[in-house]
Amino acid sequence: MAENGHSTDLEKQMLLLQDHEEKHFMSSEIVRDIILGVSDGLTVPFALAAGLSGAEVPSSIILIAGIAEVAAGAISMGLGGYLAAKSEADHYAKELKREQEEIIAVPDIEAAECAEILSQYGVEPHEYEPVINALRRNPQAWLDFMMKFELGLEKPDPMRALQSALTIAFSYIVGGLVPLMPYMLIPVATKALLASVVLTLLALLIFGLAKGYFTGNQPFKSAFQTVLIGAIASAAAYSIAKLFQQA
Repeated sequence: MAENGHSTDLEKQMLLLQDHEEKHFMSSEIVRDIILGVSDGLTVPFALAAGLSGAEVPSSIILIAGIAEVAAGAISMGLGGYLAAKSEADHYAKELKREQEEIIAVPDIEAAECAEILSQYGVEPHEYEPVINALRRNPQAWLDFMMKFELGLEKPDPMRALQSALTIAFSYIVGGLVPLMPYMLIPVATKALLASVVLTLLALLIFGLAKGYFTGNQPFKSAFQTVLIGAIASAAAYSIAKLFQQA
C-alpha cells in the first residue's frame, strides 16, 4: 500500500510539472553576446565616423576607414568572446577533475560539505542524511551536485566558445554597418553625418528597448541609457576632431 501511495504521489507530481510551464528566458549567454556585439558595433564605428566627419574628411575615406574598423573590431571582439568562453570551459574541466579526485580520496569530507550546503537551505540532519547517502551511491550525481552547489559552476556547452565568437562578431558587423550606411549613399560627409546620427540614434533606441525587454530591465530606461552613451561617444569624437583640426 505504501508503495502504491508513493507511486501515486510521483504520478501527481509529474502531471503537475507537465501542466505547469515556467516562462523563464534560458538563452542568456546568447543574448549577452548579441548585446555586447551590437552595442559596441553601433557605438565605435559611429564615433569613428563622427570624428572623421568633424575633420572634414570625404565620405569615401570615412566609409573605407569605417569598414576597416568594423572588420578589425569584429575579429577582435569575436576572438575575445572565444577566449573568454574557452577559459571558462578550461576552468570547469580543471575543477571537475579536482572534485572527482576529492570524492574518491576523501569521501567523508565531501559528504560533510554536502551536509553543510543542505543545512544552509534549512534542511535538518535527519532530512539530509538520506539524501547524502543516495548521492554517495551515485558518484556522478554526487559530482554534479558538488560542482553546482559547492562551486557554483554549470557545465559549459562544448560549442560555446565558437558560438560566442561567431555571435559577437556577426552582431558587431550588423551594428557597425548601421552608422556607415549614409556614407555609402551621401558623398558629402557633413550631410551623411546628420543622416548617420539620426539612423544610429534610432537604432540605439530600438536596441535599448529590446535589450531592456530581454534582460528584464525597464525597456525605456535601457533605451535612454543606450542612446545617451552613443550620443556622448560620437559627440566626444566629433569635438576632439574639430579641436585638433583648429589647432
